[in-house]
Amino acid sequence: MPDGITLSPLAATAIFVVAVIAGYQYRRIWKAEGPRWQLWIAGLVAAICLLTVAFLPVRPA
Repeated sequence: MPDGITLSPLAATAIFVVAVIAGYQYRRIWKAEGPRWQLWIAGLVAAICLLTVAFLPVRPA
């Protein structure tokens, strides 16, 4: 395995859980027609978390 940034399975799971919670928050704010800045924050947090899990390899347990 190349020497680089990898995620442990526990860290990958935690990041994914944060993405799910941020996505749920985004949907809740959107349905309530809340402030746009809160939509941006929740959406960016979810996107960054999902991109992190998608593009960083998970090291074997």
